[in-house]
Amino acid sequence: MAVLTFTDITIIFIVMLFNTVSFAVLLDSINGFGSLNDGNTVVSRGGSFELGFFSPGSSKNRYLGIWYKSIPVQTVVWVANRCNPINDSSGVLKINDTGNLVLWGQNKSVVWYTSSLRRVRRPIAQLLDTGNLVVRDEDDQNPDANLWKSFDYPCDTLLPEMKVGWDLRTGLKRRLSAWKSTEDPCPGDFTYGIEFSPNRHTFPEAYIRKGTAKFYRSGPWNGLRLSGSPELRPNPLYDFNFVFNDDEVYYIYSLRNKSVISRIVMNQTTSIRERLTWIEAEQTWKRYSSVPRDDCDNYGVCGANGNCIIGDNPMCYCLKGFKPKSQEKWSLMDWSEGCVRNVPLNCHDKNKDGFLKFSGFKLPDTTNSWLDKRMNLKECRAKCLSSCSCMAYTNSDIRGEGSGCAIWFGDLIDIRQFASGGQEIYIRMPHSELAKADRKVRAILIVVAVIGGVAGMILFGYCICRRRNFKDVTDENETIDRNETINENQGQEEDLDLPLFNLSTVSIATDNFSVSKKLGEGGFGPVYRGKLEDGQEIAVKRLSMSSGQGVNEFKNEAWTLMSEDRPFELLDKSLTSSCKSLHDALRCIHIGLLCVQQSPVDRPNMSSVVLMLGSQIELPHPKPPGYFMEMESMKGDYSSTKPESSSTNDMSITLLEPR
Repeated sequence: MAVLTFTDITIIFIVMLFNTVSFAVLLDSINGFGSLNDGNTVVSRGGSFELGFFSPGSSKNRYLGIWYKSIPVQTVVWVANRCNPINDSSGVLKINDTGNLVLWGQNKSVVWYTSSLRRVRRPIAQLLDTGNLVVRDEDDQNPDANLWKSFDYPCDTLLPEMKVGWDLRTGLKRRLSAWKSTEDPCPGDFTYGIEFSPNRHTFPEAYIRKGTAKFYRSGPWNGLRLSGSPELRPNPLYDFNFVFNDDEVYYIYSLRNKSVISRIVMNQTTSIRERLTWIEAEQTWKRYSSVPRDDCDNYGVCGANGNCIIGDNPMCYCLKGFKPKSQEKWSLMDWSEGCVRNVPLNCHDKNKDGFLKFSGFKLPDTTNSWLDKRMNLKECRAKCLSSCSCMAYTNSDIRGEGSGCAIWFGDLIDIRQFASGGQEIYIRMPHSELAKADRKVRAILIVVAVIGGVAGMILFGYCICRRRNFKDVTDENETIDRNETINENQGQEEDLDLPLFNLSTVSIATDNFSVSKKLGEGGFGPVYRGKLEDGQEIAVKRLSMSSGQGVNEFKNEAWTLMSEDRPFELLDKSLTSSCKSLHDALRCIHIGLLCVQQSPVDRPNMSSVVLMLGSQIELPHPKPPGYFMEMESMKGDYSSTKPESSSTNDMSITLLEPR
């Protein structure tokens, strides 16, 4: 009988150890020879995420999930067996020879499994640092050649680099679904996802649904942002993109600073979809943004053809050319029945109908819409006018000069108007409403012209009087200055060297700028007579606080030092040596500069400001602060309220009157 040596025993022990995979913490993957038991975990290579079994809240049920590894508060981002919990610690996760993950419970009953149609020789399950659990061929080094991935089956959380939307080639729909409760990860009432009908060429947009009912709508993507989300713009926290092509339609985002931890969650308790950011200093999650934001974000709150303006009282109005369907209910702030037209459209005579342009709108619900990316706005108008059921049209992409065509049929649902942002839309009106609007515009223009003319004449007269007074004062001061110069140079040789005096010497010479020494006052300040200790008489001009002389130079110097990363050179050395929080102060100044950028799109919103103040994320470099608005470069980004006409029947309207 053979005798085992110490080396043989060691080798056997190591083989058995790896086959059973009984480490408390495994590497970032599981191969066909291993398994993950309840009590063990798999950690991603960079230590960002962890895969294992957990019990939510006070529940004793066991679930297979993924959570943040580096956060002390367990935050689960994905659950495998959401509605099929394991009652004890018997759970085991394995990858079978077909390349599918299988989760077993008591008596080896299958609790959850994946469905991969492609088979490989050496399947491996790996947890990535993005939080994505993937199954791939160990021999295939292509990172995108996955047999299955958890990112395709999200729960209530959208992580960076994760898509929410449709894969039109496979029919896969990715959407968020809230937990039933903090102790039950099974899908609850609220879901968030991208909806559209590719067969009917509709306009895609994001919805929150409560059951089957629409609860919130984002507005369609217009090339820059979702039309109902003007706050969705470049920011210091994340970049975002909305992809809409023949193969896919989805929303995705990525964090600018990899050290920041941020996620999007569909919250069952609060009924909102929120973006949360981890604040390390406070050891807690802080809300960065959320939707719905206010009452006007509630779906269809003003009914058909109604417009919601938050901050107004009441907040619901009928669109121009419409009236409440039930005036009695409308007066009681019951807007559910919406609005109907004052005058029916004249569909039999297409030349009698036209369009009014409304600005700053969240575009209507796109369920009954039609989209053609190849058409221009003129072709879009003709297309809408050719159909009796077409109610409105606009560009589908507002970038540059605008492109594409989107038209709406039937009632216009879930409209709101923003103070800034939003989009332009052309709504169909009968000839009588167009003529009424035309008369109103002409009356406004006449009133503005008369008032402007009168104000211009008054201003012109004031300028003439002001100039005469200024000329008289300037002539007087020039005479005073000339006399003082003559007195100073009497009996003395001309000295080309300019002497320097400190403030105390000048103050003594002028009796501390006594009124009795004052000779006069010029544009930059008063002039004083004085006498130095050696008996020499001098004239001193003291700059006034309102002179403004040197202010621009000071601003330029301060900005130069800031842009060259030398801001502390502006301070006295005694301050830089005694103050210990200069860098914190500089960060606050940096953020302040971002808040006063000339263009509104360069200014961070308040959530971004709070995040920048409470963390050490890298700050974007500020542009020179603006002191006046110059928005020509923003054409297409923010809708203009300037009246303009796209055809003889099209008119601009920026103020809506309640009916």
